[in-house]
Amino acid sequence: MYTEHFGLSELPFTLTPNTHFFLNMPTHHEALNLILVALASGDSFVKIVGEVGTGKTLLCRKLLNALEGDEYVTAYIPNPYLSPDEFRKSFAQEIGLDVSGLEHFDLLNAINQRLIELAHEKRKVVLLVDEAQAIPEETIEALRLLTNLETESSKLFQVVLFGQPELDELLGQKSLRQLLQRITFSYEISHLDSEAVEHYIDQRVQRAGFQGMSLFKKDASKKISQASAGTPRLINILCHKALMVAYGKGDLKVDGSHVVKAIEDTQGVVVPKSNNGLTWSLIGLLFLATCMLVYLGVNQ
Repeated sequence: MYTEHFGLSELPFTLTPNTHFFLNMPTHHEALNLILVALASGDSFVKIVGEVGTGKTLLCRKLLNALEGDEYVTAYIPNPYLSPDEFRKSFAQEIGLDVSGLEHFDLLNAINQRLIELAHEKRKVVLLVDEAQAIPEETIEALRLLTNLETESSKLFQVVLFGQPELDELLGQKSLRQLLQRITFSYEISHLDSEAVEHYIDQRVQRAGFQGMSLFKKDASKKISQASAGTPRLINILCHKALMVAYGKGDLKVDGSHVVKAIEDTQGVVVPKSNNGLTWSLIGLLFLATCMLVYLGVNQ
């Protein structure tokens, strides 16, 4: 691949949620800090919402790493499209239970006993649910009932939901109003503006081992920002393809022409308007106007 050509130690724009490349951006740091503060204060539900490709899963992985140690026990459910019973069993397994042969009431009792054990050990249990907009309504209700497990002074576990905007629509249903009222903190991850996109690109290539000032020229970053609408996943795709184009041409920097090729090869991006098209449209209008003036002059 192009890593050696550009002096990189690894690929900087892969789509896997590698926490080494966690976004050094205010919006993502604010979200992470909000979650950590909420968990430290014992709040039962936290909700993080963001459009497709804005870095929610990477944030979730970063949070899992931040909670490593003796203080927290984490349960991670990446695909919550589960029945209530499947969801409870997944949670039970994540906190160290053998669910073989356990049915509804026995399972609930085992979960309760395990959570009490962990509470006595002064360990906090945190359930992280990714793609939470996919949770069936009856499973969300089962989750709410699970969070009723508590001691006299605190909840036995806390929940962080990561989801697309459809999660807000799901929780806005009247039947789920009790759970919505329990969400004490929420945060919406926004898209990156043009300046943040440039910073994001530079950060990724530097963390991948690049030693120079900037691998992407200003016009390249600007075109990537426009085409991606500030969505990190699309930025990664366009940057990776632009690097491949530059490598294929033997160039050591990525410029706007490389990015144009990447845009042409990518679905789901905003294709910048052609300056040439605009110019010819103006010429056409001027030509028609000139013809009209000549016609009026002749007939006066």
